[in-house]
Amino acid sequence: MSGTPAPTAAPATRVLLLGGTGTIGRATARALVARGHAVLAPVRPASRRFELAGVQWSEVDLAADPDAARTLLRETSCDAVVSCLASRTGAPADAWAVDHAVHGRWLRAARETGVPRWLQLSAICLQKPRLVFQHAKLAFEEELRGSGLAWSIVRPTAYFKSLSGQVDRVRAGRPFLVFGDGTLTACKPIADEDLAEYLADRLAEPASAGQVLPIGGPGPALTPRDQARLLQDLLGRPVPLKHVPVAMMDAICAGLGLAARLVPPLAAKAEFARIGRYYATESMLVWDSSAGRYDAHATPSTGARTLADHYAALLAGRAVHERGEHAVFNQP
Repeated sequence: MSGTPAPTAAPATRVLLLGGTGTIGRATARALVARGHAVLAPVRPASRRFELAGVQWSEVDLAADPDAARTLLRETSCDAVVSCLASRTGAPADAWAVDHAVHGRWLRAARETGVPRWLQLSAICLQKPRLVFQHAKLAFEEELRGSGLAWSIVRPTAYFKSLSGQVDRVRAGRPFLVFGDGTLTACKPIADEDLAEYLADRLAEPASAGQVLPIGGPGPALTPRDQARLLQDLLGRPVPLKHVPVAMMDAICAGLGLAARLVPPLAAKAEFARIGRYYATESMLVWDSSAGRYDAHATPSTGARTLADHYAALLAGRAVHERGEHAVFNQP
């Protein structure tokens, strides 16, 4: 998939990394350092940080100082910006504040200080936007495309963490929850590390400038029923399915939507319900608009880490499930 042609840029040597404290951000920091880049990572006051040689943390409070982004980039010359920053919840106010406004401030600062390259981590679900956070991300992407920077937008499929919320409940003997018959959706799950390596490699690839790049993990696309089967094989015992009607989600969304008109503070809960319904019914694969369907074969793959490997590590205690805000099934 391609966008408006953008100028190419030389391989970066000093990278400004936005969202460096998140799970994908931490993996991306390691991948950038492994490729010889120096990483400058701005963080909000009191944010959790980690120690990694080659990463320099810089405290930036955009709420208190709107010019802080410009000041940092003037004081420290950077060759590229890599953004793994995203709103934590997808709530409307948070989405427009982070996915759009905060990114916009950094983009303007990058333009004004002469940063030539911008690599944006986005989401494949923006192909069919119906949610507030999707429109906020798209609004920023439009600004990025017209910025004059050599931009690339990476849209991954589902993360391992978003597909791991049911491991504990299944291990405890409870059924695996699926919407409909368990085959309504599919994705090519991607590991944080594989996605981070893919992002870092795009900086040194001039052909990626001006491109929107969908990407998934290795192997075939998996449905929720396939995910349950993986757990069944690893546990060596049957894993029953509990089918949740999509109509129930529709009723919840309609009810909360109506209630939000009467009680505005419920608007965020209504949006969370719509987010859950979206992920329960839309595949995280490349959308073929001409055929009107998702296309697993057209969804590129990268890496070698599989969801089965991740599930095995969770069950053996070799990995810890970091619960994501957007996981549909997030409770044991």
